[in-house]
Amino acid sequence: MPPSYDVIVLGLGGMGSAAAHHLAARGARVLGLEKFGPVHNRGSSHGGSRITRQSYFEDPAYVPLLLRAYELYERLERDTGRTVAALCGGVMLGPPDSRTVAGSLESARQWDLPHEMLDAKEIHRRFPTLTPGPDEVGLYEERAGLLRPENTVAAHLQLATRDGAELRFEEPVTRWEPLPSGGVRVHTAENTYTAGQLVICPGAWAPELLGDLGVPFTIERQVMYWFQPEGGTGPYRPEHHPIYIWENAERVQIYGFPAIDGPDAGAKVAFFRKGTVCTPETIDRTVQEHEVAAMANHLAAQLPTLPGIFLKAATCMYSNAPDEHFVIARHPRHPESVVVACGFSGHGFKFVPVVGEILADLALTGTTAHPIDLFAVGRLTAKSA
Repeated sequence: MPPSYDVIVLGLGGMGSAAAHHLAARGARVLGLEKFGPVHNRGSSHGGSRITRQSYFEDPAYVPLLLRAYELYERLERDTGRTVAALCGGVMLGPPDSRTVAGSLESARQWDLPHEMLDAKEIHRRFPTLTPGPDEVGLYEERAGLLRPENTVAAHLQLATRDGAELRFEEPVTRWEPLPSGGVRVHTAENTYTAGQLVICPGAWAPELLGDLGVPFTIERQVMYWFQPEGGTGPYRPEHHPIYIWENAERVQIYGFPAIDGPDAGAKVAFFRKGTVCTPETIDRTVQEHEVAAMANHLAAQLPTLPGIFLKAATCMYSNAPDEHFVIARHPRHPESVVVACGFSGHGFKFVPVVGEILADLALTGTTAHPIDLFAVGRLTAKSA
């Protein structure tokens, strides 16, 4: 007989590692399956840093989940001794009517989040690394900052293992199927497993593993860049330089971080949602000179000591739902035994611990107290039908 578990978690990146932790912590017999090793750069949970913020321009409905995520990140650090978050403050910049600024302000006001509205002169006075135009403004949030994705995944895997989860790496899933008698069967290149519940966290492999979900996911290649500022990284240290998302008059967004990896590692920047369609198999991992030049030209108008010297670049993938909101739900075709978490559309990592909590709720009880109506599958399948 093949081994049997309460829950199999497919994919052990950000969301899957958190799900494995929360399930194991509740006493479930958990098997986690991952295509790659425990640390890899093939998906969407790498690159050294991710932004976290609460004044959420995407939709105010995300804010309650963010408040819980912050609590869980603090707990994760206490329980593992790993540093996973640094709240260095953050500025959302752009024209007053831009989505980045106006949407952040809407969330801050609706949820009574501490924030300040700054004009261009005040932004530059506080943060000389930033040079907004005279008609640009910024929403400053002291509780914004950055997350360490590799540390976050490692911390969740550490706790999942501590609580008895069996984690198997470099064992890709070839297919899965619901069983007529209930539960699921999962096939890998090495074995076949059964469980009462299956939690699928496929990242960029959503089109491949969730073809019957009926959601037209798009996978995008994204590039992250590191530049050494003119004059060094001193002014970019976290005590001086915030995280930022900056939208210009043409509605192009960039985002950036403090220099967090020492004086020679530079500062990380990237375009937000300016990628090319790909698949995990066809993604071009080589960053071209013209891509570096485009990023450098954009930076030169907004940060006085960047681009400086180009150091390196890396690629990752966004898994986009059509409306750029998440998909977190029981599978509509297999509601008794399958839970899905996908389509995080480039802004999901900050939610990792609370998504893990939600997935444990859905797998073990069938429901959750967290507000996830925005992430229902039906909103997308109805439009595509």
